[in-house]
Formats: sequence, structure tokens, C-alpha cells
Amino acid sequence: MSTIDALSENLTEYLDLPQILQVRRAYFYAEQAHDGQRRKSGEPYVTHPLAVASVLSEMHMDHQSLMAAMLHDVIEDTEISYEGIEGQFGQSVADIVDGVSKLTHLEFETKAEAQAENFQKMVLAMAEDIRVILVKLADRLHNMRTLGAMPPVKQRRIARETLDIYSPIAARLGMRDLQVELEDLAFQAFYPMRSRYIRRAVVKARGQRRDIITQIEQAIQGRLDQEHLPGVVTGREKHLYSIYKKMKSERKAFSEIMDVFAFRVVTESVDDCYRVLGAVHNLYKPVPGRFKDYIAIPKANGYQSLHTDLFGARGITIEVQIRTREMDAVASQGIAEHSHYKVYGDSASAVGSYNRARKWVQGLLEMQRRAGDSMEFIEHVKKDLFPDEVYVFTPKGRILELPRGATPVDFAYAVHTDVGNSCVSCRINRRLAPLSEPLQSGQTVEVITTPRAQPNMAWLNFVVTGKARSSIRHFLKNQQRHESIELGRRLLNQFMANYGCGIDDIDPDKLTELLTEADLPALDDLLEDIGMGNRMAYVVARRLKPETTEPESEAASPPGPAGQRKPMAIQGAEGMVMHYAKCCHPIPGDTIVGHISSGRGLVVHRSDCRNIGYMRDDPEKCLYLEWSGAGDEEYPVALSLSVESQRGIIAQLAMAVASAGANLLKIDSGERDGQLYRVHLELMVFNRVHLAKVIKQLRRQATVNHVIRH
Repeated sequence: MSTIDALSENLTEYLDLPQILQVRRAYFYAEQAHDGQRRKSGEPYVTHPLAVASVLSEMHMDHQSLMAAMLHDVIEDTEISYEGIEGQFGQSVADIVDGVSKLTHLEFETKAEAQAENFQKMVLAMAEDIRVILVKLADRLHNMRTLGAMPPVKQRRIARETLDIYSPIAARLGMRDLQVELEDLAFQAFYPMRSRYIRRAVVKARGQRRDIITQIEQAIQGRLDQEHLPGVVTGREKHLYSIYKKMKSERKAFSEIMDVFAFRVVTESVDDCYRVLGAVHNLYKPVPGRFKDYIAIPKANGYQSLHTDLFGARGITIEVQIRTREMDAVASQGIAEHSHYKVYGDSASAVGSYNRARKWVQGLLEMQRRAGDSMEFIEHVKKDLFPDEVYVFTPKGRILELPRGATPVDFAYAVHTDVGNSCVSCRINRRLAPLSEPLQSGQTVEVITTPRAQPNMAWLNFVVTGKARSSIRHFLKNQQRHESIELGRRLLNQFMANYGCGIDDIDPDKLTELLTEADLPALDDLLEDIGMGNRMAYVVARRLKPETTEPESEAASPPGPAGQRKPMAIQGAEGMVMHYAKCCHPIPGDTIVGHISSGRGLVVHRSDCRNIGYMRDDPEKCLYLEWSGAGDEEYPVALSLSVESQRGIIAQLAMAVASAGANLLKIDSGERDGQLYRVHLELMVFNRVHLAKVIKQLRRQATVNHVIRH
């Protein structure tokens, strides 16, 4: 068991004496605060914060982080407040402690809402000071090391939560050593039998492989010495959880994974890395397509290294990683290696890792602001914790890192939210490509935008980044709200007109009473409810009508189709809260009625549609509409034809539709009725005049006997 004296001795390596004394003072303060409290294992509670501080000291974290680690449970488990810690140890330490305290009860499996809310708090705390998450990760690591004292059910829950959230966050921040230990401990707790089996197999395989590993190490080291290149060669062990994941995801046997021998070469400079690469490629033949340069293009978490696969002697495959000492430290500790918190040195790799982490956290913060609720936010974040990236270029040569499977829409939102919102098409390597095409590393992507464009709901089916998903949903929700309010305003005005007034003439007291009763904050929210069909405009108009109106007068009677004086005009363009019924395909020129559907808004039907017949005379569900303006939008329409069987008939029909200036979407044939075949067409037209032209062209065909519109 570690003691404060042993920790103080270790801290002399990199902290000044006054800073060490402050850490000791925080320890004694925590010891007094937790006096009488014990852990599940029976040890005094203060052993836990001391162990958390020891984990952070191995990362050479600054004295404020160590003090916060000592005090991280004080606010949660004792009577001491934020103000008490701030008075004793300063605002920075108190803020870190407060940030960690908010994250103590993350129950990820049992209470989804609580999980999501607390995860939002974690992001906000990380945005204030990224050291909060480092202290939290160290806290989780010690809890995982001592998990055996917990009941089995709780062990599994904590292990699952560690694999789902904490381990991916450690990976995203580049803290590989901590990530590996968290994963192995969680794997051992969640799958104890599988963990024991793989551990025994690894120990057995290690004994059989020792001679081969030694030979390869000596061969590589000998070649480096011969070339006078600095470098230390070591064999690299695969950890248990990574072996298990590979066996599961790649469906490989244990022996296949262990047949690959992994080595790491740590050298002095970037120049030496590339010279070492040349030396090992001369020693063993490289595997084509298996070289990756993460030095020139670092991973999203700041990781830098050269990776190459080689054909070794006796048909053995060798994986080699080549990096500098500085890159090796960053690969192990990630942002914890950042010199911003150190009293010595200045590492370009560490600064790059820290800056990427800050950028990621800022991206999370933007997503959090756009998300509708905490559950939606955590869904976006989980999409963002991908371990694999693709690297693509902008036309000006800037490199962007995206998750594997990302599309041009993800790329557009990564450039800027406004670029994504106005994206209409793209070019990949100078050729036009679909917006849904997955990107490959090395491609140059150019996004084509127009000012009037807006996101398409179908994009949600293929985007993979959290930022793209949250930005699209945010835009569509705002757009839908705006359209719902406008439709609600028109509907309410329509019915208020029957009482000789409009929305502007509503009595404020009546409106306030109705809003309070409906538990709505403002008039816009009431109009949105009306536009979405959740509240009937006719009923609301009756509640808000002026007192002077005679209840028995003609104006006050329900404005059904028979008594309605003026139909409501609708725009041609289809909005998000105005839909055209697929049963009758209304087009400009048709007589139309509107059915207010709960949750969807206004659904437009032709007035002779059978599906609307039973409600046509119900003023609460249906209102008469008219088309406003011609517009240049196209509308779908369905036709049914009886044709005589003849070679090339489908081509003739398609040519007839095209000659009338219509766009053919779909054609189905094959239903036989005696000597005639039934053909179904779906096409786009501007209005009834255009449709008449199409039908005329079809009837001119000698083989067409009959044309009916559905």
C-alpha cells in the first residue's frame, strides 16, 4: 500500500518542494475529512484518493491535479463544500474537484437518462478544464484495480460502463497505457472465464515464441548498429482485450493472431525514424499496402509513429512500429504528457495531442448545445468515439481526419456547419460522386454548395460523425418549428376570420389564460402545436374569439366546407409540415382539401379522394384549400394504362412521356387482362395542364387502349 511519504519521494523527480508540501497538505485535509469512512475492502477511505494521486504522479501531472485527486470525493462524501476547498486550496483545485464530483454516479446500464445527463456534465467540466477527465480516469482506474471487493452484479455493471465510455475516452485522448489497463481489468470482470482462457493461452504461447522473438530482436538491432542508427528494439505484447476483440471481429483463431510478431523501435529524431524504416525494409521484405505514416499525418488523438508489416524468416509476419522517445511518451500518456501542466520541457508531439483533445472537447460542446436532449447527445458522442480514421484532403491541401465510413456530407460538416447545411453535391478526386459514397484515405474532396440549399432528412441514413448528425437534426428541428408556426398562424387566422378578427386582435388576458392552461410558454408554441396537428385551430379560435361576437350568428357557426367563405391558400413547394397524400397524388389545378394529422401537420388530398370522404364535412379535421401561384415545382402522379402486348412497348411509353416534357420515375408491367396488359406509371408533372399533355401523348400510341389517373 502506497503512503504519502512514498508519494512525496516520487514527486521530487519533477515538482518543487513548495508544490510537494501543498500536495501533502491536501492529503492530510482529505484524511481528516474522510475520518471514520472505510472502503468495501475494509481499508481506510483515504487510501483511494492517495492511490488516484499516485496514478497521476506516474504521468507526471501538475501539483494542482494531484491536490484535486486527493480531494476528489470530499464534496460528495463529507460535509465540506466547494467554498471550503476554494478557501483552502484556490479556485483551480476547487473547480477540478467540483467537476469530478459531478461525475461520480454514472449508472450507464440501469438508468439511461441519468447516464446521459451525467455525460453532458462531464463534457461541460472537460471544456472548463481538461484535467477533470484525467483525474476521473485515474479514479476509475483505481476503482477497477480494487473491483474484487464489489458484488458480482455491480462488478459487471462497472466493467460494462468502463468498456463503453471510459476506455474509448482514454483512447480518444491518446492515453494508451491507461486505456489498455482499463480494458484488461474490465474484460476480466465482465468475461472472467474468457479472460482466464486467453491469459493461459498467451502465457503458453509466450514460452514457445521466446527464441524466435529474441532472434528477430537481435537481427533488427544488429542491422541498426551496422548502419550506425540509434534505436532500442523491444518485443511488443498484445493485451488480452485486443486479442479477444480481434478474435471476435475478424473471426480468427487464437493461433492466427499470435502468429504475428510485433516489435517497437524507439529512436532519437524524426529523421532517424525514416532511416530506421529503410534499414528494416532492407533486412526483411515489406508487405505491400501495409505501410502507414502516422508521423506525417498523426491520428486524431495525436498518436505519431511509422507502422510497417514485414515478411520475416520462416514465413513469419512481423509488425514494426518506429517512433521517437517523445512520440513514445505521447503514445503512452496522450494529453497527460502535455507540457502545459509540466514544469519542464516542451514537446511538439504533446502540444499537438493536447490541441487535438481540446478541439475534440470543443466539438462535443457544440454538439451538446445543438442536441435536443441528453439521450440524443450521448448517441452522437458514441458515434464519435471511433478508433479508426480516414484522412482526406480539401482542394487546398488541408488534411481532415474523419471516422471510417465517413461520407462527403460528414466532410462538409467537418469543414464548417454552414458548408454542410448548404451542400448539394461533391467531387471526389475531381469526379462527381454521390453524397453517400464512403470516403477513402488520400482522396481529395470538393463540396459544391448553393445558398438556398438545406439539409436533407435522408442524410441521417448514411452520415457517421456526431457533428454531422447533430447539425442536420438541429437544422431540421428548427426548420420544422418555423414551418409549423407559420402553418399554425395561417390556420388560426383562417378560423378567427369567421369571427371577424385575426390573431392580432386576440385579447391578451384570454391568450395568457389559454397558454397557462395548456402549459405553453408563448404564442409561438401554441401556433406550433396547431401547425403540427396536436391542437385544433377551430377549438382554439372558439376560445380566443371576441366577447362581442354573437354565439348564434352565422359567423360563429362551424366553418365547414358548406359554409366556408374562402379556402386557405397553400404554397406549391412541399414543406416539412405539409405533405401531399400518396393515395391520390394532388397536383396544382386539382380541387383540394386538407386533413390535419396529429404530429404530421397538414396532409393535402384531392377533394374526391375516397380516403378523405368520411371526414370531409368535419370542420375540426378538414378544411378547403386552394393553390397559390403556379411555381416551378414538379409533383408525382400515378397513371394506369391498358396496352396491347407488343415488342418495345415499354420504350414507346417512356418516349411518349419524355416527349411531353415529364420525368418518368417508375414503370411496372405484367398484370394480364385477356389480350391486354396493365401498365402502372409514376411520373412528375407541373400541373393538370401538363398532365393532360402527357395523357394525350400516351393515347396517341396505337397500342394504348385506356389511360386512368389514380
